[in-house]
Amino acid sequence: MKKILLSSIIIIIGITFLGRLSYLQIFSFSPDQVLEDPAIKAIYDYPERGYIYDRNGKLLVGNDPAYDVMVIPREVRALDTLEFCTLLGVPKDKFIKELKKARIYSPRLPSVLVPQLSKQDYARLQEKMRHYKGFYIQKRSLRYYDTNSAANVLGYISEVNERDLARNPYFKQGELTGRIGIEKVYEEILRGRKGVQYIQKDRFNRDIGPYKDGQLDTLPEQGKEIHITIDKVLQEYGERLMHGKHGGIVAIEPATGEILSMISGPTYDPALLVGRERSRNYSKLHYDSISLPLFDRSISFEKAPGSPFKTLNALVALQEGAITPSTSIGCSGGFYIGRNKKGCHCGGGSRNLNSGIYNSCNAYFVGVYRKIFDVFPTMGEGMDAWEKHMESFGLGSYLGSDLHTGRRGRIPNRAMYDKWYGANRWSASTTYSNAIGQGEVAVTPLQLANMTAAIANRGHFFTPHVLKKVEGKDIDNPKFTEARHTTIDKRHFEPVVQGMADVYNHGTARWVQVPDIAIAGKTGTVENFKKIDGVKTQLTDNSVFVAFAPVDNPKIAIAVYIENGYYGSRYAGHIASLMIEKYIKGKITRKDLEQRMLEKTLEHEYAKPYSGEEFKINSRVW
Repeated sequence: MKKILLSSIIIIIGITFLGRLSYLQIFSFSPDQVLEDPAIKAIYDYPERGYIYDRNGKLLVGNDPAYDVMVIPREVRALDTLEFCTLLGVPKDKFIKELKKARIYSPRLPSVLVPQLSKQDYARLQEKMRHYKGFYIQKRSLRYYDTNSAANVLGYISEVNERDLARNPYFKQGELTGRIGIEKVYEEILRGRKGVQYIQKDRFNRDIGPYKDGQLDTLPEQGKEIHITIDKVLQEYGERLMHGKHGGIVAIEPATGEILSMISGPTYDPALLVGRERSRNYSKLHYDSISLPLFDRSISFEKAPGSPFKTLNALVALQEGAITPSTSIGCSGGFYIGRNKKGCHCGGGSRNLNSGIYNSCNAYFVGVYRKIFDVFPTMGEGMDAWEKHMESFGLGSYLGSDLHTGRRGRIPNRAMYDKWYGANRWSASTTYSNAIGQGEVAVTPLQLANMTAAIANRGHFFTPHVLKKVEGKDIDNPKFTEARHTTIDKRHFEPVVQGMADVYNHGTARWVQVPDIAIAGKTGTVENFKKIDGVKTQLTDNSVFVAFAPVDNPKIAIAVYIENGYYGSRYAGHIASLMIEKYIKGKITRKDLEQRMLEKTLEHEYAKPYSGEEFKINSRVW
């Protein structure tokens, strides 16, 4: 009986072990389990990243072959370190540091020791690497740029860090990932999927062939090609116009929300962040505290919008019944806040909506702003309604675009003023700067362009975006294809649009007309302050301009914001008109203006040793 019991226990234990082994082999296998076996080596095959084209099929980003020197620490044998470092072209201390880092990551798994060798270095090294056990060369691809522009849009790729490895198990040390821009947002589409080959080793650590006859091996999947909404020609042209100027330009196709150009100045050649010099070049760009080339001014530069904001106050006043297009408000060269007179440069006289817009009359719009609040029983209710209208144009939010970062801007509200002045202890006069786009209001160039697109569409916009096609197929994302409507009725837009058209006909932009193109626009000259040595100091005004064209069938809406650019039509207005002509006509007829904008810079403004006493300028808000 005891023998039968003992035999039964042995048989049951044996069946249990066999069952468990079968389960592990058949049902619970994972590639990670294979990698835990020291007798198996994984060799990865990296696909090329997807190519990036512009909206017209012109290549922006492709690939060039590159090679990484890899190391498997446990297989490294004694070597002449100095000789090997000379061969690789790396300092000895860096070699030791990277080898130590690889051992910490994993003694058995491959790590990148020297990344991104050129084809010339690879040709020189490939035959000699067999003398150094534990080291080998792995092929991969690096980005190649067929443009020297759009660095802020395209982004760049760099080696994964510890945070990337912890967050995404797909990555292995030494691999590359998108860091900002298109490369980051659409990383999974562009990178494809790496293939892997498992190699069986014998007890002497020699390769003896594919593990399980290659049944577990996978082929790499090529990254998908994408088309983005950017117009390569327009983007490159805009960056040339921004030479020597700080600021941002955003152009949008109103009918779709597709971003035609997104320019940040100063910028840099995206090719600088490719290859073995990437880290050194990045450091130079990062520590440039004057130009800030890595700061994307097109989506992160929050400043007062100035006079273009007056168009929105006009629309709110029309919607709330506070005014009609014929409502007249007088200007005596300014307006009063209490006993203090604030200046206006429109020339004075009686203004209605049309002349108020094209002459950019401060007094008229302060009066309009007051009338908005007169409609409501309390200031708080008026501010709530005003805030809601402004937010319906996408202001004070990230807009929900597919851009990698940005700022949300600021639309002031009741809670802000209650906190500053006390509940119900403020009025329209307290917040009058909102009437003319100064004070607490802050926007980005992207938001200004989107606001302009909403006006061009007479009351709706499409979420701005940069992805157009994936593998030749148009995107079908409701987020980007469904219209977002403002809180303003369509009928109220025509008088405002006419006022903006008259800005070109006989208003503040009559000197920057484009032959044969009907444009609606609005100039802005924005007061510019900065704290210097703890003192609030007024600098040269910022130049702002928004426009769309043609007036009746808009193909482009644009916002140009130039730091220290003087009045609205001086730099921003000229640049906007050139961009519009370039996009619609495909050529420039005003060669003299083009030459001036290409050659003139504002470097003398950015280099000034500003102080409260050394620099003074008259206050202007147009």
